[in-house]
Amino acid sequence: MSVAAHAHERPLAAKVLVIGHRGAPAWRPEHTLASYARAIADGADFIEPDLVMTKDGVLVARHENEIGGTTDVASHPEFALRRSTRVIDGQTTTGWFTEDFTLAELKTLCARERLPQWRSTQYDGEFEIPTLEEIIELAASTAATGGRMVGIIPEIKHGSYFAGLGLAMEERLLATLAEQAYTRHAPVEIQSFEIGNLRYLRERLGAAPTNIRLLQLLGDPAEQPWDVAGGKLDYARMMTPDGLREVAAYADAIGPHSRAIVPLDAAGRFATPTALVHEAHAAGLEVHTYTFRPENHFLPRSLWRGDDPASFNEAGSITEIRACLDAGIDAFFTDAPAIGRKALDAR
Repeated sequence: MSVAAHAHERPLAAKVLVIGHRGAPAWRPEHTLASYARAIADGADFIEPDLVMTKDGVLVARHENEIGGTTDVASHPEFALRRSTRVIDGQTTTGWFTEDFTLAELKTLCARERLPQWRSTQYDGEFEIPTLEEIIELAASTAATGGRMVGIIPEIKHGSYFAGLGLAMEERLLATLAEQAYTRHAPVEIQSFEIGNLRYLRERLGAAPTNIRLLQLLGDPAEQPWDVAGGKLDYARMMTPDGLREVAAYADAIGPHSRAIVPLDAAGRFATPTALVHEAHAAGLEVHTYTFRPENHFLPRSLWRGDDPASFNEAGSITEIRACLDAGIDAFFTDAPAIGRKALDAR
């Protein structure tokens, strides 16, 4: 079968899912309860907390453990001496890190917009950093009052790094999911760019179906999962038919970038979809692609409306999402779940 024949691959999933990427950060600061609540109100099937660890072993939602860019920590003189430089997954980073703070200390901070050049800062200072438990409670309350179950799709961030600090997240995550009544039966999908922690979780969960599934995230083709860095395995190899079959031995789905599914030509227009979705489905893997954002800056140049990169472009985002839907994806991450819902429901 030719690559062109995969342009209208059918989804493997019975229902294509809209995932609120970090909540609904096109409208509220990411990884805040307000952002997750907006995502749920806007029709997200799942909400995504990226997880990092506090000094006292609590899972909190931040895209990175460095919080200088997403909180007001720099304005707190009592924490000035906590600023430091770390090497995390091979990258040298300077700032303030969650592993140096207790939960009580983090709760004194307020969230800030991570992308102020593209998005409003009007909500800076209004919301705190939520724990995983608080996010689960929000989803549970929605299910109880709204009659609609919302899944949780947590990402383990920098798993090897935190394990090296004695703050391994995998067991803490499983324990939290087991402790909360809602996540003992609600849909849960644990994701990671690393491999070892997903293999470990598969061993812990077993092969029998449960409400918890596993998602292998895939970075740029030339990159490597950090826990196997230095070896021969890279994400390009993982996206081959043989590599996908290996992933299927421990994961239920893959999470590639949208450009690995529908690339762009030299003029910034959509090119023929690749065979990735078809080959993943052939291996028994669903495809949950990331990340759709509605501002011009994040869209292919051919879809821009006007010349301002910060302009909100709903029509362009819908067009981009539909290109991947036509390629047969099973779920997608979006910063604006309402737009994702429109793209999906109007097909």
